[in-house]
Amino acid sequence: MTQEKAGLGEQALNKIAEVALSTQLDEVERLEVQVKTDPSKLAQGELESLTIDGNGLVMQEDLRMEKMEMQISSIAVNPWKALMGNIQLTQPAKGEAYIVLRESDINRAFNSEFLSEHMRNLNVHVEGKPVTIDTQRVDCHLLANGKIALDAEILLRQTGETKLVSFTTTPHINADGRGVSLEDIHYPEGKELSPELTQALMGKASEILNLRNFEIEGISLQIHQLDVEAGQLTLHAEANVTQFPSA
Repeated sequence: MTQEKAGLGEQALNKIAEVALSTQLDEVERLEVQVKTDPSKLAQGELESLTIDGNGLVMQEDLRMEKMEMQISSIAVNPWKALMGNIQLTQPAKGEAYIVLRESDINRAFNSEFLSEHMRNLNVHVEGKPVTIDTQRVDCHLLANGKIALDAEILLRQTGETKLVSFTTTPHINADGRGVSLEDIHYPEGKELSPELTQALMGKASEILNLRNFEIEGISLQIHQLDVEAGQLTLHAEANVTQFPSA
């Protein structure tokens, strides 16, 4: 096979892989897949590398990623399937993933119809009394000091009164690396409106940052680094690949 034909083969694999990945996403602003190989390695069933690079990828539960990069090296594949444009792994592969979420991405998920339904008709205690509340709006702020601030506007059904819940918390990687939990809660002026509401809000934030929401079929992630800066959250993870999505 000439180098030119090898290049054409890579282009075909790239396009097929992009289409396959797109079927796993609700929305895509930009998605590029780059497969690197050479004829001799491909004949032995090996791709040198596979790179996924995307912006504005919307996953399940209306979770948007500003950026996702994934680099996978030394991939063992079925050579005949690869020649036909099908990336079929013959053994698991590992790589690195880099995910960036903007503050607006997290707020989009918090205020999506899916999560909003689960934040209505909550039975909690406010100022020592049992009440039913609806969470009307949640604002998440990613702070320069590595913390996350949450502000929630809630409606007390019994009185029609609207209250604001505010607190800051620190994100930590879960022990299994499969998600992010929120700890070390601080309230302005030390006042907590409702412990149950705080737990519900933190639970929903942890749901949003559960790695299952970011995963593509056949590719699981394990976080090893978490960075919060003003307006942006970045996850560095190991990617474990057992299969590549097919179109």
